[in-house]
Amino acid sequence: MRNLLLLRPEPGLSASAARAGTLGLEVIRCPLFEVEPIGWDVPDPAKYDALLLTSANAVRHAGQGLERLKSLPAHAVGEATAAAASDAGLRVVNAGWGGGVELLATLPPSARLLHLTGEHRSPQDSGHPIDVRIVYRSAVIDEVALPLLEGLVAAVHSPRAGARLAELATLRDRTAIAAISRAAADACGEGWERIEIAVRPDDVSLLAVAAMLCHTSPPE
Repeated sequence: MRNLLLLRPEPGLSASAARAGTLGLEVIRCPLFEVEPIGWDVPDPAKYDALLLTSANAVRHAGQGLERLKSLPAHAVGEATAAAASDAGLRVVNAGWGGGVELLATLPPSARLLHLTGEHRSPQDSGHPIDVRIVYRSAVIDEVALPLLEGLVAAVHSPRAGARLAELATLRDRTAIAAISRAAADACGEGWERIEIAVRPDDVSLLAVAAMLCHTSPPE
């Protein structure tokens, strides 16, 4: 069986490693980024109808400012984000599974949303009045001890991770990619043994694809 290379930053890295372990996968950890908070100004919650949360890291790194926003209901993308929001004392009223665009399509166009997010984010061009607050960044780790990729399956959790892996990787024709989304897959570039995309953009679906790939053999 092939080993699984996990590239995401902590604390998601450990969560994915634990989940991969339950699937019987051997994991190599090599984070490409380190998540760190960014100072931000907390707006008046009365200006908004709800919070929009597209990443659990936004909840983890929002700091004390989150306390002032607990009166607002929260719309969260994905199980991990919804769980982090609930653990932080927020009232989660919606947990979308497809992504931010799909979740926004379920909300009234007039809903005034406060989006807590990271420095690198996908635009949410939905027509809703959305006020964005950057509360964290994923800083590139310059000195990455990337292992020999030959024979591995690499789990790519974001387009940035795919692009960074493509920058670092040289020989790649015996390495399979499990990508969390089409955008993440495209960012990896060409020349890989194969690229498979998760059926849903979440860690559970991504690791299911990774497990399938780990039970294949690399080309001779």
